[in-house]
Amino acid sequence: MTLNPAIDRNVTVDKLVFDDRAYILSSHETAGGRGVNASCVLHSFGMETVAVAISGGAAGKRLEQLFGSGCTFTPEVVRVRNQIRTNFTISDRSGLAVKLNEKGPELSAAELQRVEKAVKGHLKRAQWLMLCGSLPPGVPADFYARLVHRSNRDGVPVLLDADGEALEAALAEKPTVVTPNQQEAERLLDRALLTRGHFLEAVSHIRAMGARAVVLSLGSRGATAVREGEPPVEVVPPRVDALCPIGAGDALAAAFTWAMAMKGDFVEAVRWGVAAGTASARLPGVSFASLEQTRAVFERVEVRAAG
Repeated sequence: MTLNPAIDRNVTVDKLVFDDRAYILSSHETAGGRGVNASCVLHSFGMETVAVAISGGAAGKRLEQLFGSGCTFTPEVVRVRNQIRTNFTISDRSGLAVKLNEKGPELSAAELQRVEKAVKGHLKRAQWLMLCGSLPPGVPADFYARLVHRSNRDGVPVLLDADGEALEAALAEKPTVVTPNQQEAERLLDRALLTRGHFLEAVSHIRAMGARAVVLSLGSRGATAVREGEPPVEVVPPRVDALCPIGAGDALAAAFTWAMAMKGDFVEAVRWGVAAGTASARLPGVSFASLEQTRAVFERVEVRAAG
């Protein structure tokens, strides 16, 4: 589910430097938002996925056009009154990137109820529920928590990829797994995470807050992960030349979910997630690696016991 989708305008330039001009090499639009991106990855890996997202205003109409022309997975659009957001990503050939996100539309209580109904309608046949991304302005912080509660009641494992108060509130409902990045974990714990020891403490602390498992995404350093009743592990990718790391976290969450649905091995699923994030970061612009590209990196991803 993507409660705050966007039109992603992706611009590639020759160089990104302050106080100097850059020349545009390419520009294109895609349907965006963390859950939409996750559905793109899951579908490319051969898994059936339904992308629930809101749509409103002229940008919403454009989102639906992009769904129709560029996406082969199944979207379920919940139409709302206010216009959805447009996000801008500017990246250069050396891997530098700037991402500018609008906050998104205000949603009425009735519109939120329609979104909940759409999600709940798919739970009976779902292998996993993914709750992805930010909440638009004014949405109650416990919105994800309510869906985690319902998912747990229906016996559907849930991955939560969120930030701030929405993440903190949902932890109390014991989501199956949460996948914060370093900055999101720092905001949640209100402390800087700088060292290996900090990362290990962070995943244990977040798990103790309610999550059954935690995958802390660390970019080029891979991930630190822990599951209830098991020791933490460090999952380390090979060194690669990263052209655009934006979206790598979405690829990680999607590939992790795919692997859990396929085999249910937690550590192997984290390896697949790190491989997908790493393989996607190697691609220009905001792009997502195929299963074949991910598999090539997966073979070189290491798992280290945290001891």
